[in-house]
Amino acid sequence: MTAFVGRRLAQALLQIWGAITIVFIALRVLPGDPAELILGSQATPEQLAELRAELGLDDPLPAQYISHLQDVVRLDFGDSWRQGVAALDACLERLGPTLVLSAWAMIITVVLGFVAGSYAARHANTAIDHLISVTSLVGQALPPFWIGIMLSLIFARMLQILPSTADGSMASLLLPALTLALPFVGWLGRLVRTGILEEMNQDYVRTAHAKGLSHRVVFYIHVLRNTLVPIVTMLGLLMGYFIANGVIVEVIFAWPGIGSLLVDSITFRDYAVVEAILTVITLCYIVLNLIVDVLYAYLDPRIQLENA
Repeated sequence: MTAFVGRRLAQALLQIWGAITIVFIALRVLPGDPAELILGSQATPEQLAELRAELGLDDPLPAQYISHLQDVVRLDFGDSWRQGVAALDACLERLGPTLVLSAWAMIITVVLGFVAGSYAARHANTAIDHLISVTSLVGQALPPFWIGIMLSLIFARMLQILPSTADGSMASLLLPALTLALPFVGWLGRLVRTGILEEMNQDYVRTAHAKGLSHRVVFYIHVLRNTLVPIVTMLGLLMGYFIANGVIVEVIFAWPGIGSLLVDSITFRDYAVVEAILTVITLCYIVLNLIVDVLYAYLDPRIQLENA
């Protein structure tokens, strides 16, 4: 386990370095002058030159890059010129709402996906099974922004039973969480259905029935547990997707998470905040993947992490 974690941490450092490098280059080749954005169009050339020198924008790119890496090692991404606070603090302040939204989206996906998949598997090749399959395919085909707009239109504008924007209440969490979850409910349901049907045809299931175990015990204790092994991987990646790619949903519903902050920071060339957000997102992916690998060993003792 120690060797496995050590290898993963080494990989994590390389991934973080790669993400920081890509963001550094990408932000500096975009058109526009950060100094002019900060001071406004009325700033004099002398003021612009002074600010560029203060921010180090006049230095050669290699010098800027090395200086930036030294700061990042100290977890210093600089200050946000728009908010007047440390960039990492601005990011972490908005990370909480994103994690809450992602967690609720995951709960909805898991509950509805497992219920639909289990029911379809137990009624395979029936009308209800075909209906669930068709519904899941339609749900996967619909873009999240369209789902969000439709849910807002129906439940917030027409029925007026849920708020269309974040107001701090649990009710305002439901629509954005549903928007994130719905495209993946059918996907998870189909994955669960396929896994259950494959496991039900295994020899150990027939042996368990021959020993006198009830169908309920065999299904919930043995079949579902073995079905979880491949699904855990997808759920770990899905949680990372919710955290990193909920930008559209956060913008539609004015959710105060890192997604909407990322859009604003890119628009106004707030370099420090963009780099802090993308670094935190990379760390979230790494931690989630590590948790998934450890869960592998718990769900299937045949998997040896030392050889992974």
